[in-house]
Amino acid sequence: MRELNELTEVADPAWPELLTMIEACATPVTAPAADPGESRRGLLQLQVTARSMLGAVTLNCGGLVLDHGWVRVYGGGSGRDGALPSLARVNGFPEEFDPGWRPSSGLVVGHDVLGGVFALNGGDPAAEGRPGDPGQMTYFAPDSLEWEALGVGHSAWIQWLLAGNVAEFYSHLRWDGWQEEVAAAGPTQGITVYPYLWSKEAQEDLKATARRAVPMGEVLGMSMDFARQFGTMDPGFLGKV
Repeated sequence: MRELNELTEVADPAWPELLTMIEACATPVTAPAADPGESRRGLLQLQVTARSMLGAVTLNCGGLVLDHGWVRVYGGGSGRDGALPSLARVNGFPEEFDPGWRPSSGLVVGHDVLGGVFALNGGDPAAEGRPGDPGQMTYFAPDSLEWEALGVGHSAWIQWLLAGNVAEFYSHLRWDGWQEEVAAAGPTQGITVYPYLWSKEAQEDLKATARRAVPMGEVLGMSMDFARQFGTMDPGFLGKV
């Protein structure tokens, strides 16, 4: 086990680079202040240094909230109920460092407002039914109920988000007035869509759907149930918000 100071006191920390990318980002993005206790808990359990983007986000901010809240990237958490939860909370980290603990199928590092899940593959993704290589990012798509390999690591994913690629990635899932609806949903809420995003009706005419803001846990639970019933396999852990 590396102690906290070994993880935080490093040469070339990633935080200054991340701040530069945030300031240059054309997409609206905020980085709320972190909860110090959750930051420490997360970094210790991850055993990654502040030289990495994962360590930088966990240590230095509550996370990243992009495009009016459409994408939430988890970090140190805000420390308040109803606000952005920490990476440690979303993944159910033990309260004290446990060298034997690992995420059950992959580290959930972000959600989108529709219940899409961004996760970092563990050491044997194939055994968990996940595509892609170990240490690479995957995405659980609510409109297909399947995991997709993104082909990049966590740092490159952060860079991709902050390079302004969110709008293009989600262009087929957005409706007129989405900004107001998403901004009105809190950091622990998601938006349910009916007919469901994976249905033929929604994919043919998204504008005709009805939407409602609900707790994110409800959105993820529905995705889990639908994937088990209509998808190709059990999607596994989708995070706890």
